[in-house]
Amino acid sequence: MDFNQIRLGLFLGIFILLLLLENFMQRHPTVDSKPRRLGINLGLTAVNVILLRLIFGGAAVGAAYFASERGWGVLNYLDLPAWLELGAAVMFLDFSIYLQHVLVHMVPFFWRFHVVHHSDLDLDVSSGFRFHPVEILGSMLYKIGLILALGPSPVAVVVFEAILNGMAQFTHSNLPLPEKLDAALRRVFVTPDMHRIHHSVEVRETNSNYGFNFSLWDRMLGTYIEQAKKPQPEIMIGVEAFRRPEQVTFLKLLAMPMKNTAQSYTQSR
Repeated sequence: MDFNQIRLGLFLGIFILLLLLENFMQRHPTVDSKPRRLGINLGLTAVNVILLRLIFGGAAVGAAYFASERGWGVLNYLDLPAWLELGAAVMFLDFSIYLQHVLVHMVPFFWRFHVVHHSDLDLDVSSGFRFHPVEILGSMLYKIGLILALGPSPVAVVVFEAILNGMAQFTHSNLPLPEKLDAALRRVFVTPDMHRIHHSVEVRETNSNYGFNFSLWDRMLGTYIEQAKKPQPEIMIGVEAFRRPEQVTFLKLLAMPMKNTAQSYTQSR
């Protein structure tokens, strides 16, 4: 089974679907050129994919095969049913990614790279892949360490990666959900409205709603905000330091970590 083809197919299918839907309906008015932003965000995605392939090869799935062959990791010592092992792996990895997200907001050095993600002036399906290459490489190292310690099956890692990939696109999309549906989904999952608050220029709102897939981590650990100060269509997206399109070009995003933007946004608690 070619897991890379499966992931690519899911990525393209979800991306095209959400991109088309955003052309017909949007929750938040755009302030920047969408074609320009798409070019930048997809350009960063291409660079990151190439670097990951060159440096890590099979990356997360490869680490799962490696751990399985050597019997490494907690789950390789436990005789759990396949369905329970899958659920435990997905929940553990999702919680770990939530903690990583909190960490990059707490540590000024990490925020220097993560601010590239938050510098987008609009949110749409492509924003979920707008990350500095250094952050992507560091994130993969973290994920590989988690997989070697946990010992999930390759299938569990593929399932988690597919969920993470799809939810990153969905939660960053500019799609309106009916209010009752949004409220119902938020009891378990992250929704676009919930995550849009995280991309607000308001510091308290930026340092909230860190979840990627499940909303329960934010609820349990006190980082959940239900409503922003402003109505959803009026939320100002981005960071105060970069408010003009010419400040967030492709090359300037790569050089952005050289600028100190941590003082006002780094999570202090």
